[in-house]
Amino acid sequence: MSHVTFWWKPGCATNTRQIGLLKAAGCTVEVRDLLTEPWTPALLAGFFGALPVAQWFNPAAPAVKSGAVVPAAFTPEAALARMVEEPLLIRRPLIEVAGLRRAGFDPGWLALRGVVLPTADVPQGCAHGEAAVAPFCPPPGGAPG
Repeated sequence: MSHVTFWWKPGCATNTRQIGLLKAAGCTVEVRDLLTEPWTPALLAGFFGALPVAQWFNPAAPAVKSGAVVPAAFTPEAALARMVEEPLLIRRPLIEVAGLRRAGFDPGWLALRGVVLPTADVPQGCAHGEAAVAPFCPPPGGAPG
């Protein structure tokens, strides 16, 4: 059984379903608040690996959707500094398994770390569609734990 640390946006319906899949796969899941974690550029950098900088950003973040933030225009250093200031910009979830870190919910990456999800139907993106702009979504049935 794997221990997974999962940084989420509280109340996010998609993240809630992802946490449920991890638990169904037999994982213990430590849920942390992505928005209140005391991030530093060095801490965040460890989640992005070789991903292009534009993929570090949450495409559903209101500033990204509105065009106020253009992910492709950022250097790695500037992206990390901005994300420390505005955690809503961070692609989520952030996941740690056995000391290895990843941004986004990637079933292939999880499987390589021994986490085999019970279904191929894996939720991605904002469950509220294009209209979602709220920094906080009410938890369906309470916060997962």
